[in-house]
Amino acid sequence: MEASKILELQKTACKVRMGIIEGVHAAKAGHPGGSLSSADILTYLYFEKMNIDPQNPKKSDRDRFVLSKGHAAPLLYSVLANRGFFEVEKLTTLRQIGSILQGHPDMKYIPGVDMSSGSLGQGISCAVGMALSAKHFGEKYRVYSILGDGEIEEGQVWEAAMFAANKGLSNLTIFVDYNNLQIDGSIEEVNSPYPIDKKFEAFNWHVITIDGHDFNQIEKAVLDAEKQDKPVCIIAKTTKGKGVSFMENSCAWHGKAPNDEQYEIAMSDLKNALAELE
Repeated sequence: MEASKILELQKTACKVRMGIIEGVHAAKAGHPGGSLSSADILTYLYFEKMNIDPQNPKKSDRDRFVLSKGHAAPLLYSVLANRGFFEVEKLTTLRQIGSILQGHPDMKYIPGVDMSSGSLGQGISCAVGMALSAKHFGEKYRVYSILGDGEIEEGQVWEAAMFAANKGLSNLTIFVDYNNLQIDGSIEEVNSPYPIDKKFEAFNWHVITIDGHDFNQIEKAVLDAEKQDKPVCIIAKTTKGKGVSFMENSCAWHGKAPNDEQYEIAMSDLKNALAELE
């Protein structure tokens, strides 16, 4: 990828992270840690890769995206707003009465949301159904999804993985946000699904492991996925709370909003990072 394109994506990811903090702070609730860790992946998909149109969010040939880790809704909302699906100003209405932006994505009310999600493990099953539909009807769109590494402790994930491989869903690419932390602690402490790569390989998926904050690696993996004859799992090693100094590598920020003082520190961190890219 050209250096200028990487720079623009890095700037956009910074703005996306700012939107996450704005929304969660305004709501006084939400999930910043896992939203921040996946920001680069979603920035690449929505600003570089996916066939989508903010002016026509339901166009039939669009690529589909399912946020299987639906509690990371502040991330999806910030990406959609910055991409032009709705006004960025709406991010501060997160979880407010009457707002379309509730605690989990709702496809009935939010432009650009392809599937309501939130109950962990169900999103990938919906993504598998979308990919199967495309195969059945000869449609060319691709389906993408992001799962949490804690989420894959859910048995439903592996039922979906088995089905996807059995049906040869080569139009399906999932990311596992591998930040090694979930709400109650490290993945190993709670209920280790490791090794993630060997498990997906055993279910007959093509597996790629990358740095989930490196746009070159993200792009290379996504392009490689398009050449496979089976579903693809991209294991993205990330930092929970990425970009905010006091949130990084801390499960305490899985589902907690910053207070006013913490908000100022977080926004300062991100503004400084953006200024360094300008």
